[in-house]
Amino acid sequence: MSQYIHIGKIVAPHGISGHLILEHALGKPINFKGIDALFVEKNAASFIPYFIQSASAKTETITHLQLEGINSREATALLLGKKVWLPQDEFQKLVDKQSPLALLGYSVVEAGKVIGVIQEVIEQPHQLMVTILYQGQEAYIPLHEESLKAVNHKAKTISVELPDGLLDLYKAAPSEE
Repeated sequence: MSQYIHIGKIVAPHGISGHLILEHALGKPINFKGIDALFVEKNAASFIPYFIQSASAKTETITHLQLEGINSREATALLLGKKVWLPQDEFQKLVDKQSPLALLGYSVVEAGKVIGVIQEVIEQPHQLMVTILYQGQEAYIPLHEESLKAVNHKAKTISVELPDGLLDLYKAAPSEE
């Protein structure tokens, strides 16, 4: 199966018959039409499929779900706070193109040179942070009005102007012999 994309988490039960509230970052109301299953991370990097019996979009970020095999409030308790993932191909079908999550997989370009591909998007109050692999290290790149210069959706690139020395923090230290 393709790479998984983190879309949100289960935040609360809804009622007493096993319904759940999913808070997601897909950028639009989602009822998961055409999606058979969501993947719940029970343990680190262990994705368990749960088949969707019903889904009802409530807001741009909240969907009420009924998952197969989850039919009591007690059963929902085991899933509360758990991260929810989708395979990348299904994620691409659902995500709003204006959602920050749509930037996953875009190349980050500084001074005309690709410095990495976005692995994760972290939403913060005043900026977005993206993680890339830079010279074998996970690097955090801030995206805000001073650093973000252009987004090319066709080429899937983001042009940035980073503060001096930021990338130096992530350069691999030379090995001492």
